[in-house]
Amino acid sequence: METVHYSKIYRIIHWAIAVSFLLLLITIFLRLTWMNKNNMADIIQTYLGGTDQSLSREQLIVLAKQIRKPMWDWHIYLGYVLTGLFSLRFILPFFGTMKFQSPLAKNLTLKQKFQKWTYIIFYVCVVVSLVTGLIIVWGPKTLKDPMEEIHILGIYYLIAFIVIHVGGILVAEFTNQKGIISRIIRGSDD
Repeated sequence: METVHYSKIYRIIHWAIAVSFLLLLITIFLRLTWMNKNNMADIIQTYLGGTDQSLSREQLIVLAKQIRKPMWDWHIYLGYVLTGLFSLRFILPFFGTMKFQSPLAKNLTLKQKFQKWTYIIFYVCVVVSLVTGLIIVWGPKTLKDPMEEIHILGIYYLIAFIVIHVGGILVAEFTNQKGIISRIIRGSDD
């Protein structure tokens, strides 16, 4: 098997995208768990129960949303960063850097075709997530709800891709592509 060497720009973009995805997942995880609006409303209600103050459930939800808004703003900022990184990722092949390889090439093994198709499907899903996210923030309010439904599905492909990607890397590292982890981190096998 041919040893792949990763350029510095490839490694920087790869890790910037990986870190952006990780941080996006953290914001999603927080929103779905500890910082869930209903959980936070319950905490506020419990606190207010020890005082002479009270709020309606609707007021508690509004307050909970305001408390978690700065964290959710980071989700949006990271979406902008990811949009820029993916735009760069798609522009660089036109300058001879970070080439895309066709999964339809005749000389590819079944494994190589699977890898290339996996990346293409991943890229399409990411573009859909980025576009729907931008429409949610900048588009007409009439599209917000349907775009959110599509956007939320992104967590499923992302988690699936991470599992396949990390699993594939570990298999490659311990079989026929020893040093692949070193090459994507440092650019060499050393």
